[in-house]
Amino acid sequence: MAKISSKEIFETLPVPRAVMEMALPTVFSQIIILIYNMADTFYLGRTNDPYMVGGVSLILPVFNICLSLAGLTGIGGGALVSRLLGEGREGEAKKVSAFSFYLAIFVTAVFSAAMLVFMNPVLKLLGASSNTYQFARQYAFCVIVLGGVPTVLSNVMSNLLRSVGASKEAGLGITMGGVINIALDPLFMFVLLPKGSEVLGVGLATLSSNCIACLYFLYVFLRLRGQSAISLSIREGLPEGRSIVSIFNVGIPSAIATLLFDIDYVIIDRLMSAYDDIALAAVGIVLKAERLPLNVGIGICQGMMPIVAYNYSAKNHARMDGVIKFSIKVGLIVSAISIMLYELFAGGIMRVFIPDPQTVLLGTGFLRIRCLATPLMFMSFFTVYVFQGFGKGNVSLFLGVMRWAVFNIPMLFVLNYFIGMYGIVWSQVCADILTVTLSLCVYRRYMRKGSQA
Repeated sequence: MAKISSKEIFETLPVPRAVMEMALPTVFSQIIILIYNMADTFYLGRTNDPYMVGGVSLILPVFNICLSLAGLTGIGGGALVSRLLGEGREGEAKKVSAFSFYLAIFVTAVFSAAMLVFMNPVLKLLGASSNTYQFARQYAFCVIVLGGVPTVLSNVMSNLLRSVGASKEAGLGITMGGVINIALDPLFMFVLLPKGSEVLGVGLATLSSNCIACLYFLYVFLRLRGQSAISLSIREGLPEGRSIVSIFNVGIPSAIATLLFDIDYVIIDRLMSAYDDIALAAVGIVLKAERLPLNVGIGICQGMMPIVAYNYSAKNHARMDGVIKFSIKVGLIVSAISIMLYELFAGGIMRVFIPDPQTVLLGTGFLRIRCLATPLMFMSFFTVYVFQGFGKGNVSLFLGVMRWAVFNIPMLFVLNYFIGMYGIVWSQVCADILTVTLSLCVYRRYMRKGSQA
């Protein structure tokens, strides 16, 4: 079969097939990302040491904050590249892609250096105890201090490839990094390093796999040089001032929303650690296990966004609307199936990660509650991605701030105060009911204004 061109995907391919062409590689890579994140917890759980699990769980929010830097440049730059292609401005798209790449290197290097300098106070702020501090420090040094730049660059280049319709190449790179990480985990943990160094082994495996993935993406960019609207060459020159503003207009809200999302996770860990380290380990596993349908939903969003952005700029609103409606339908079906499976198999899922009975008992209850928010979380992310595709960073920023700073985070404290430990777990469902209601109102109002313009 002849390879489908990006122009066909964006303009003429039937909507279901176009979305699947873009989304399936992304969904698959998102699942692999989740599997390798959970593989770390799975292998650490084989030690039956909840302090190792808890220490690594503490670093997850900081690692995600590091990844938010990829949103700053990758989502901001990628969404703009798709819109520029919709306007027929390929030269400017190349300048934007190169600028996004080097900006990612700079901001991530600064973040990694700051983490190195302020490691101790950061870990204390996260709630590291005498039992978890050493493990959290080892993991943070590997995946953030040493591994921050290659990790962020891989995600930025993946977004840029997806912005020009090269979703399969983008998905392959992320998938490859995840598979390599899964293979390296037991090698470093149980073969190369001595007993007691399992967390260090997990960190080194993650660092190595992200470096390999980054090299793959660099190879793909060099291979596609001159054949697509993306470039890493500084010879392209700086993009126009309005293009730089547009990158930040979408990228900064994306990074802020991710930052607030991770602050939410930090607060969950902090509040849960006030009960005991067993509860912290249980919620750490749950926060990873619940991400399967969420990652699938994010994959759908990432796949549909370039098509939406392209057709928004090309003023093909009928195709844009079709892509949005089809993507929502698929995401909600996935959410409904996931709730059913989590409710049925929550206990078995917990036992996969750790055999400790107390941790399993707590985690089973936590997971059955948290999974109820799955369709709400998908819709919340979806509306933000749609507005990012439109280039409306102010709207996506408003929705992100309202979701996390106004609804989710205050709800954590309120429900923890009145209900206790299980109030922390119920907060996501309660807050996202408010978030989805607001998001749909904003979306309908915006689309109504657009149709009248």
